[in-house]
Amino acid sequence: MTGQSDRVHTTPVHTAPAHTTPVHTTHAHTTALSAARRARELAELRDRDTPVDLVVIGGGITGAGIALDAASRGLETVLLEAHDLAFGTSRWSSKLAHGGLRYLATGNVGIARRSAVERGIMLDRTAPHLVRPLAQVVPVFRDTPPLGAVLPGLGFVAGTLLSRLAGTRADRLPGARILGAGKVARYVPGVRRDGLVFGHLNWDCQLVDDARLVTAVARTAAGHGARVITRARVLEASGTRVTVRDELGGGDGKDGDDDDFTIPARAVVSATGVWAGETTPGVRVRPSRGTHLVISAAALGDPEGALTVPVPGETNRFCFAIPAEFGRLHVGLTDVDAPGPVPDVPVAGEDEIEFLLDVVNRALQTALTRDDVLGTFSGLRPLVDSGDGDTADLSREHAVLTSDNGLITITGGKLTEYRLMAEQAVDLVVRRTGVDSAPCRTTDLPLVGAPGHPEVARPGTGPGATRLPASLVARFGQEAATVVAESMLDRPLEPVAHGLDVTRAEFSYAVTHEGALTVDDILDRRSRVGLVPADRAAAVPAAREALATTPRSAPS
Repeated sequence: MTGQSDRVHTTPVHTAPAHTTPVHTTHAHTTALSAARRARELAELRDRDTPVDLVVIGGGITGAGIALDAASRGLETVLLEAHDLAFGTSRWSSKLAHGGLRYLATGNVGIARRSAVERGIMLDRTAPHLVRPLAQVVPVFRDTPPLGAVLPGLGFVAGTLLSRLAGTRADRLPGARILGAGKVARYVPGVRRDGLVFGHLNWDCQLVDDARLVTAVARTAAGHGARVITRARVLEASGTRVTVRDELGGGDGKDGDDDDFTIPARAVVSATGVWAGETTPGVRVRPSRGTHLVISAAALGDPEGALTVPVPGETNRFCFAIPAEFGRLHVGLTDVDAPGPVPDVPVAGEDEIEFLLDVVNRALQTALTRDDVLGTFSGLRPLVDSGDGDTADLSREHAVLTSDNGLITITGGKLTEYRLMAEQAVDLVVRRTGVDSAPCRTTDLPLVGAPGHPEVARPGTGPGATRLPASLVARFGQEAATVVAESMLDRPLEPVAHGLDVTRAEFSYAVTHEGALTVDDILDRRSRVGLVPADRAAAVPAAREALATTPRSAPS
């Protein structure tokens, strides 16, 4: 995540687009997550003998989405996560909010349509500060097979039609078109010029960061009263109660079981992704590993779009090089069956690294080598197991299941559809329990940092406000001024280390407002500095300082 220098590019804080739907409610709860808030809410739950409305197990995008949906409807909600927010699959994605073109090509119109609708909701209403249009370019060379030269364009045209049917306007997401060879090279300067004939251009959406989306959803849920508690491992679960262990040792030390306690609930939903089988006996999940490489964007001439290269011998699989934050590209994606015990942190195989390099090099002027790989990351897709077959061919449909003991489990699916999955899960909870509930609100509910969220009207965000680092605004939207104003560290706008486009204020905010409890939380999930080991090592001192400087009574 290094930049070319320590020079900070600045931008004014975004103003709300005219089409944003305002929220006319205010909240008695703050969105800030902190160690102090965690301790207080754990203590409240330990003393609880009446049931909460809903316990959600799992702090990934699906669990956070369920907590937000439920809390915004008025349900008393508790989210429990054994590690940290976005600890699992939700931080290892391609960081796309995409319209499901691949599923359209395989005839699964339902997933493609839903993805296009949900993408539009994020882009236009709930997270416009975290979701932005991305140009996707498929170069066509003289040696490209005729079918390979035509199919991407047909798919892109179909995707454009789907976007329009989903209500996404052309001024928000342009339509597909053909590019001449010169324009292909302008989008991706590193593309191979020899034999380049033309290219297909499509527009999709990417996230500023997947883990940041999870954090924003969880904090928005907290602003509606949800208790969001990390390092709380669920040992046993049924439809009416969970047994929890405080992984940080919240007991008084007089009894070995003081860190374990039970929370009664009217309903319990497990949203543990690839770990669903461990929480819910009888649920079969077949993990598929997707690996990405992290390289310098300069290696491809700092492309403005995502280079997309067909996998040889496949009609519906591509590898891509996607522009990412701080002068990086993410090159992906593999689809490898990953049987056996589920690791906390999946590791890329050398064969996957070589595969990705081989495919993307087919379209490059100068081939990438292993030395160009600055880092790797791998995630496990929670595919619902339907028997034998290649994981690449398994459905990305999600499943909502109810066990004999009443525990509801939701697994499978795609990040783009998290909001819809959450709505369906909470609808089931409401039907089963009969709890009083308002209708689902999340299609028009701005996340923290988005225009229209009630906590964006802070000093320093109006006309004449101090210009802030562009990267900070990109990550925090209309919260950017608050991040700087509430920093517990001095020199808040200085980078956390030489060449890193992350400010000291962001590390402080991770602790005081985003629930970061450890150095790993700050580096690997709030800032994503940890995607490149060398960057991570350089930023460790600033992360330690942020944790040491923040009092235990930080904003709660």
